Amino acid sequence: MVQTRERLASTASERYLLIYMIAVLVIVTALVVIFFIVFLKRKNKLLQEKMEQQRAFEAEIALAQTETQEQTLKNIGWELHDNIGQLLSFANMQLSILKMQMAEDIKEKFKDTSDALKEGLAEVRALSKTLNNEVVLNNGFEKSITNELNRLKKMKFESAELKIIGEKVDFSQRNHEIILFRILQEFLSNSVKYSEAKNIEVTLDYQPNLLLIKAKDDGKGFDVNDIEKGSGLINMKSRSSLINAELDLTSQPNEGVMLLLRYPLFNS
Repeated sequence: MVQTRERLASTASERYLLIYMIAVLVIVTALVVIFFIVFLKRKNKLLQEKMEQQRAFEAEIALAQTETQEQTLKNIGWELHDNIGQLLSFANMQLSILKMQMAEDIKEKFKDTSDALKEGLAEVRALSKTLNNEVVLNNGFEKSITNELNRLKKMKFESAELKIIGEKVDFSQRNHEIILFRILQEFLSNSVKYSEAKNIEVTLDYQPNLLLIKAKDDGKGFDVNDIEKGSGLINMKSRSSLINAELDLTSQPNEGVMLLLRYPLFNS
């Protein structure tokens, strides 16, 4: 009887010890899991903060580069308007004076030269305006695009048209007009230099919360992979990221080039 009681007491003691050990193991395991979860959350938070800092740093660099480029373009615009423009005006005036002193049969020979000089002067003045962001802001986004297309049409294209769809919405930030215009200007400049296109078209599609900008030419096109690291595309993508716009450039050989920009109208 006594031995039975001792065995029962020993069994109960072992059971309690086992329960205690299991409880300790569960608590230790729970603490390890909690520590691991907290560690992962902390690690993810640090990584996220690091990524945000990196993005902020890259955005600051891109903004500084954009501001430097804008100032450079503005200076070039001033030089074209004030110096080159004045020289061409002076040359045109001198040619006019010279023509007055010539016989009628000789004057006709200077007509082409005089016309070319006048066109060159008009082109310099028009170009100087598109390089000055203050002029672009004063003219407004749509008029600036129209002026640029008219200028390029005289230079190269058979047609260069702007189409507007929907009701115009004012930009929440005026400097975004400049950035969008510079992206389009980069695209148009590349069309002039490389596309061999005859026609170009820009469409502004005002949607409820989005401005969809599409620019396309009918030139020879190219393989997009060949220009992935080109400075022009890098500039366009860098500028678009500053204003939270999505940029897509698509092209195939002999099928022209199309630029698609999705700009959120109520950018913060």
